[in-house]
Order: sequence, then C-alpha cells, then structure tokens
Amino acid sequence: MKLDDFDFDLPEALIATRPARPRSSARLLLADGARTEDRHVFELPQILRRGDRLVLNDTRVIPARLTGERLRETPEGPVRAKIEVTLMEPQADGTWSALAKPLRKLGLGETVVFSPELSAEVASLAEGLCLRFNLAGSDFDAALNAAGAMPLPPYIAGKRAPDDRDREDYQTIWAKRAGAVAAPTASLHFDEALIAALTQAGIDFTFVTLHVGAGTFLPVTVEDVTTHKMHAEWGEVRAGAADEINATRAAGGRIIPVGTTALRLIETAADADGSMRPYEGDTDIFIYPGYAWKVTDGLMTNFHLPKSTLMMLVSALMGPERVREIYAHAIADGYRFFSYGDASLLIPSHP
Repeated sequence: MKLDDFDFDLPEALIATRPARPRSSARLLLADGARTEDRHVFELPQILRRGDRLVLNDTRVIPARLTGERLRETPEGPVRAKIEVTLMEPQADGTWSALAKPLRKLGLGETVVFSPELSAEVASLAEGLCLRFNLAGSDFDAALNAAGAMPLPPYIAGKRAPDDRDREDYQTIWAKRAGAVAAPTASLHFDEALIAALTQAGIDFTFVTLHVGAGTFLPVTVEDVTTHKMHAEWGEVRAGAADEINATRAAGGRIIPVGTTALRLIETAADADGSMRPYEGDTDIFIYPGYAWKVTDGLMTNFHLPKSTLMMLVSALMGPERVREIYAHAIADGYRFFSYGDASLLIPSHP
C-alpha cells in the first residue's frame, strides 16, 4: 500500500479560508453505498434515521499560537528578539511541549514574554521544546485567552493571519473541555437550529473527548504507509457515553461519529465485538484499508489533504476506489476543502 495511492490533485481555489455562515448552510456530499447526492448540512434531519446516534467531540481549542519576545542576559545587557510559539500539549510535570520559530536561537533557562501577565521559561530542549509558564490554572487560562490566537491549520495560516472571527469560527458550539490545538472540524457545521431539528427527528447525541494535537497536520513521510507511526492524543470515553452507544447498538441504531477524532477514539475504546467500555488515555490508532471496524457505521467528515492519514481512514471505511470517486465528484462540483470547507456523510455498503 503506497503513499501515492492516496494522492489527488486539488485546485488551490477549493481550499476554504473562511467557513460557511450560517454553519449548517455548508454543502454536504452524501455517499451512501454507491449512491452520491449533493445536499446541505441542514438536511441531516431528513437524511439520518430515527434512532441513529451521532458521536461528538467536546474538546475545546485553546488559543495556542503565541507571539512573544525572548529575553537573554548577556555581559553587554539584555538581548530581545521576536519569537512565535505554538503550544502542543501539557506535560505531567506542568510544562508545555511547544513548537517555536526560530527554535535554534532559544537557550535553556531563557525567558519568553508573551504579555505583561504571561511569560515562560525554557525548561527543556532535550526532546523538543518544553516551556514552564509563570501562571497555572484559571490564571493561566485567562492570560492565554488574552494573549493567544487560534492555531489555524498551516493551509489557512499560510494564506491569512488568525483574527477575532476565528475565536468563534474555529470552535464547536458545544466545546467544553479545554486542551486541543486543532478543532474537530466536522463539528463546526453544527448550530443550535440544527441540533434542535436533529433532536426533533429522533437523532441521539453522545459526547466524548479527544484533545486534537498539532500532530494531526504532520505529513506521512514513508512510502509504505503501513509503516507510518501515528502521533498520540489523549481521549476519554466516559461510562455514560459507553452506555449510550451500547444501548443504540442493541436497539439497532447506527453509530455515526462526527469527525475522524471521535471515530478514532471510539474505535480505540471498543472491544472486538463492538461493545463500548469506559476509556481514558492516549490513542495512536492508525486506520487504513484492511482495518476491521468495530463500532462505526458511518462518518461525517470534511474533505482531507492528499496523502494524509485521514485519506487513508476514509478509504478504509468506504474503499479506496469509492473514495476516489467521491473526491473526484467533490472537486468537479466545487466543494470547499479542509478545516473550513464543506462536509461529507460517508455510509459504507454492508455485505
């Protein structure tokens, strides 16, 4: 299974830099078995079946992109220089792993000042950059919210800088548990009106948590994709969520995660027979064609980057040839791609 098997040509003009407004007005490509239909997200109540359960990721994106000033004491006096930092994830010792630009000029013990309230010391460079902030808890959250910007994906950030609109646009309406540095973007299409209509139509909801890491944007660099090593992300399926999923399966309803993050978490937490159990911990599950599905009956997801692990995941669900057809249709019909783009609802054929 070669990396080029998951490649395709995407016109630059189809990369969305702003989301649809209202959220549920985004287009929805319905791929139900061999059937393909052009719909809109607000039509989900008519597309899904009563008794289906949508699994939603309630992680909250933190404003993890910081611009600061590094301060180094020298015999000639303090030296200051601008530095850009993107927080990755908190560590057990209270530090944060981070990416910095330029990293090569940072020294152990240096201080980086991001605002009058927020600064950090370079605590380690041994296995990548780790920062120790001067604040913790709610004080840290407040200072980070004031100083930070939303960590837009590289394919958006390369076209424009993040702004105040992104603080709302790049966050789901049910975001609750802070810790992600990337949004579960399929969920960005949901608004209060759609949730109400889905509830009225008898569609159920379950919330799980997967803190999406910056590793989600790392490219696959091996030619044989089966040798790729996935990044790890922390997730939790609470007991109530496991019970809800099990009850829906027992009643004959379908389990449809919204987004690949929710999908990867429930596939990690499920037993081989599809039974769900409470789960807390890291997952580095890598799903590619040939994967034995446990609990997922369908997937709502955006359109993904060529040669990405997410292309491999949707190919595992629908079959590589079918995904090529779906993406060719989306490109020919002008669907908008990636985090702020349109959505697809993928329902595989069952034997």
